[in-house]
Amino acid sequence: MLEVQTSTLFDLLLKEMEQEAETTRKMLSRVPADKFDWQPHPKSGTIRWLATHIAELPTWVAMALTTEELDFAANPYMPEVINHTTHLLDYFENSLATGKAALEQAKEETFWETWILRNGEEIYGNYTKYEVIRMSYSQIVHHRAQLGVYLRLLNIPIPGSYGPSADETDF
Repeated sequence: MLEVQTSTLFDLLLKEMEQEAETTRKMLSRVPADKFDWQPHPKSGTIRWLATHIAELPTWVAMALTTEELDFAANPYMPEVINHTTHLLDYFENSLATGKAALEQAKEETFWETWILRNGEEIYGNYTKYEVIRMSYSQIVHHRAQLGVYLRLLNIPIPGSYGPSADETDF
């Protein structure tokens, strides 16, 4: 008889977090420290800002599970100052550990509680905590793709994400 394995929502979220972390590590490891202040356009962030944001996004899982909102008016965004690729990777690993620990300790009923993203009186979104966790995963993938464009423009080989990249094969 075929044994069917069932997974909890926690199992699935933890598995996805670790799968995306593998790809994120590869991408962040390619960021050259001597290009941290480079940006492709004046309206674009620097590669330092983008890579730091990617590295911190796993902490949004913990933030979603342990708070009721993020108010940028009360808590202005202050990114970590990263000056070396090794520091960037360490920062990511610490963020990942924080996110995973919060997820491992959470209770499922917490997923369905309300969480608000705002800037003072202006509400950007009203979500469940589960939706914020999924949004943080999506943001990692989205910004990682942006980082891939930055790296391509700097002529740095792109690692594969869900299979090999054009830099890893003979397309």
